[in-house]
Amino acid sequence: MKQKEALAILEAGHNVLLTGPAGSGKTFLLNQYIAHLKKKQIGVAITASTGIAATHIGGRTIHSWAGIGIKDQLSPRDIGYLTKKSYLKKQFDKTEVLIIDEISMLHAHRLDMIDRVCQAFKKNFLPFGGIQVVMSGDFFQLPPVSAGGGEAEFVYKSNVWSEMDLRVCYLDEQHRQNDQRIIKILQSLRKNTVGPEIVKLLEERIKVKPKTNVKPVRLFTHNADVDGINNAELQKISAPEFNYYMTGLGEKKLVESLKKNCLAPENLILKKGALVMFVKNKFKEEKTIYVNGTMGVVVDFDNNDFPIVRLNSGIEILVAPDSWTIDDDRSVLATITQVPLRLAWAITVHKSQGMTLEMAEVDLSHSFGYGMGYVALSRLTSLEGLYLLGINQMAYRLDPQVFAYDQELLLLSEQAREDVRPKTYKKQGILL
Repeated sequence: MKQKEALAILEAGHNVLLTGPAGSGKTFLLNQYIAHLKKKQIGVAITASTGIAATHIGGRTIHSWAGIGIKDQLSPRDIGYLTKKSYLKKQFDKTEVLIIDEISMLHAHRLDMIDRVCQAFKKNFLPFGGIQVVMSGDFFQLPPVSAGGGEAEFVYKSNVWSEMDLRVCYLDEQHRQNDQRIIKILQSLRKNTVGPEIVKLLEERIKVKPKTNVKPVRLFTHNADVDGINNAELQKISAPEFNYYMTGLGEKKLVESLKKNCLAPENLILKKGALVMFVKNKFKEEKTIYVNGTMGVVVDFDNNDFPIVRLNSGIEILVAPDSWTIDDDRSVLATITQVPLRLAWAITVHKSQGMTLEMAEVDLSHSFGYGMGYVALSRLTSLEGLYLLGINQMAYRLDPQVFAYDQELLLLSEQAREDVRPKTYKKQGILL
């Protein structure tokens, strides 16, 4: 489905699952729809399944928004207690549309809990109390995290899923990759058709050295590797340190949640020569200045001690502090402010989800979960920018149960597409 068709379905007020491969423009389309709703003064709640994903779209976690926190179940008494909270009542009264991003990482039973909370506040037994629900995500990417290593239950196994009269919008345009070889690799992973040709393409990238003086970011599967590398590399630089401390305004719990989940650190230490990554998107007059994942090197500091970063393209940008917010309809509940950078000699695969990278050294030799290899490889815009440090068999694997369901989603998307396509009546020559 094309973005224009999906937007028409969203604007018609249907409950929607917005899905498709990494880089197909899901977040871009969500932001278009959110802008449309705000222009029409339609109350929209912007949420995501994880804190990091929530910061990417200027929202909050779905757990916080619904008031369920970390609970695994809700008794009638619990729901009664929630409905007495005036701030939640005010929030639900205003909400006509609920956005949930990175839906693949939300457990089925939690979607049912959110449904029950919505029904209670709206005093309406329709799914989610009649609120339009827009879910976005890709089930081939990172799945829900299960305590004790048990099998994760994706949201499509929830009780409410079959009651939502859901329209599936499966985006198929590719906006991130511009290299047919990496597109072929990613398609093979999604179709579970990885053969000798694909393995050879990837293995040929092992131990290949970057041809540029700019060091590419390194992606690792474990936090310990990342922290160790970044700290060690910064210590190698003898230049003076510049410290930037994150500030926050608004509801204390929401500010703490933003701080915890923002990719920019609370205390950012930079030096001239530090390899950095932008952790926010910035546009000016419809032109992209930088995006979440843009790499560069600190080359200087201005009179206000703000860093000047030279991008891989050679362009130099003065990086001023920026803000991340949690919005409730037309008011701001919490804001944090920090220079939108992080040290970028290394990051984890999990934190890279949603990023676009021109170059990366990727170590998949210790991959331990479904989708990890796919998430890491799909960050790259081209195969030429991939420098593979190692890969294991787990990196090629995506969740087996998702393959069968993906075929069903493709069929459902085609049905939804037919509903919005103009119908031609050849006999009369009329286009409706």
